[in-house]
Amino acid sequence: MHDRIDVKWRPPLLLVLGGVLGTVLAAPLAGLFALRFLGPSLGFRSSALLIAALVLLLTLILGYLLWRLLLRPVTALADRAAQVKAGQPMALNPLPHYGTQELQGLGQAVLDMAATLQNREATIRSFTDHATHELKTPISAIRGAAEILDVDAGLAAQDRRLVASILASAHQMEAQLLALRRVAAAREPTHHGQCTLAALAPMLRADFAGLTQTITGGGVLLPLSPQGMDIVLRQMLGNAQAHGATAVSLQASDGRRPALTISDNGAGISDGNRAQVFTPFFTTRRNSGGTGMGLTIVQSLLQAHGAAITLLPTDSGSAFRIDF
Repeated sequence: MHDRIDVKWRPPLLLVLGGVLGTVLAAPLAGLFALRFLGPSLGFRSSALLIAALVLLLTLILGYLLWRLLLRPVTALADRAAQVKAGQPMALNPLPHYGTQELQGLGQAVLDMAATLQNREATIRSFTDHATHELKTPISAIRGAAEILDVDAGLAAQDRRLVASILASAHQMEAQLLALRRVAAAREPTHHGQCTLAALAPMLRADFAGLTQTITGGGVLLPLSPQGMDIVLRQMLGNAQAHGATAVSLQASDGRRPALTISDNGAGISDGNRAQVFTPFFTTRRNSGGTGMGLTIVQSLLQAHGAAITLLPTDSGSAFRIDF
């Protein structure tokens, strides 16, 4: 792994703090002694002004040393961490760090951790893309062969049922592969920005005409780009519609932290399934084409942008709360 902090000698933190504390304590005493010896010869007024100027100069020097040794490296490290959080690749140029030995170790550990996490995320994303791409071809071949057999008029009834089962399984595998690619894409922090429910409402109402949508707090700014919020809401509204909902309520609030509550009048979630709703591939609609990845996609996208989604208790239907 490349060094990302310049290698040079740095004082230990104990030496820096001890030196600053010693200087702060010794400066007033030195000023009193200097005033006692310089007062009779230069005059007490002139001596006091000279000592005050020297104390001010010493204070400025201490302030510069503290800025250079403590504040500057912490700020540089925070800027580099912010770049990583924004999804930018880890910069390979050395970090201009001039802090103490302890801050050097801390900074290097944080940067190495960020690089490791980025490499791990890239590996998972690369594996997912490669695996889903390589599996598409054999699945397509299986589906194509099954479709050819399905149109054979001389196929026995039992064989036709087997072919139908093969086709259904092939369609299910294709849906799962598509869902895996969407989960991998949702983990990338690329949806930074702000949006409002009012701006997205016309498109959502047009695409989900069968759902009566009630929006409260349409003007509240939510810290997610319109594209990211569109992915979240489409998954949530699609899930509600698939579970028999005819009405959905979207309520945004802008308290200490912005939040969004999504509730519907659908079949709801049984007590036995509540703990598993965010588990990948868990679905109660597998026979009707459900992949069990919708809420996983939503959760992955939100987590990548510092938000969280939770299932709320309800007497009927289902309700979810997103805290940004």
